[in-house]
Amino acid sequence: MLALRKVTKRFGPITALDDVSLEIAPGEFFGLLGPNGAGKSTLMSLVAGLRAPEAGTITLDGQPVASGASVVRRNLGLVPQTIALFPGLTAEENLRIFGELQGLRGLNLKAALDEAFAAAQLEDRRRSLVKTFSGGMQRRLNLVAALLHRPKLLLCDEATVGVDPQSRNAIFEYLQRLNRSGITIIYSTHYMEEAERLCSRIGIIDHGRILALGTLDDLLTRLPFEDELTFPANSATAPLAAQLAAVGEITVVDGTHRFRPRPGYPLSAFFALAESLGLPPRLFTSQRPTLEALFLHLTGRKLRDA
Repeated sequence: MLALRKVTKRFGPITALDDVSLEIAPGEFFGLLGPNGAGKSTLMSLVAGLRAPEAGTITLDGQPVASGASVVRRNLGLVPQTIALFPGLTAEENLRIFGELQGLRGLNLKAALDEAFAAAQLEDRRRSLVKTFSGGMQRRLNLVAALLHRPKLLLCDEATVGVDPQSRNAIFEYLQRLNRSGITIIYSTHYMEEAERLCSRIGIIDHGRILALGTLDDLLTRLPFEDELTFPANSATAPLAAQLAAVGEITVVDGTHRFRPRPGYPLSAFFALAESLGLPPRLFTSQRPTLEALFLHLTGRKLRDA
């Protein structure tokens, strides 16, 4: 459905996207996961036709996406990271503007507005000024504004920034219903739990490059370990940490040791070593690999670092 081929975008000396190639199939719920400044918003703006790449091509259903290509862009809906609403207008006035910009008129526009307000759970606030809305309400209205023309592909760029948990959950459930109805979604986020919950396939991006791509299970197989053990980083555990460096990867994050044993290293050997050093089992926590662990393995820093 959507194909990016060797796409590069620069802003002066900064390379925001670096030779990115990516294909999105019809009906996918694709997650673009990366920290702030990774290139997520730049990729979204290029796909939406708001900017043009320095190199490479972007096609939707085989047709090139470019600034001014209105026929192609009618199949796109964009939910930007920044609220794209007019605060001094009512909710209905806002949606009417967006609907008319997409060519909706008369009964078609009325039906689209009714459906949008029902989806956003804002029927009783149609005639309220947007500036009186909470952040969550504005986010929901911002989302449905991108769907009035029923696009084939929905681009959601950090769609839940600053949203309370209840509104975030409502947005998640709505997006999942949209995807089940056949709409293809590209969802950018720096929250790992969002990608895990929503996305059928995930691309991890940093410094403008796709570092890993696949389903959650596919991605986790890229880790060179099967379990991770954590324990406090202090003087009592320092001797244990020193010995573990020979049999796996050990790091310190926020005052906690993270030990990832090499494949084949038995956990029984770990606990035997800890016991020989007089360290009680209650100090240790074991967990399966996570997206955060993969990101740290690929980039050497936390996912939420800017």
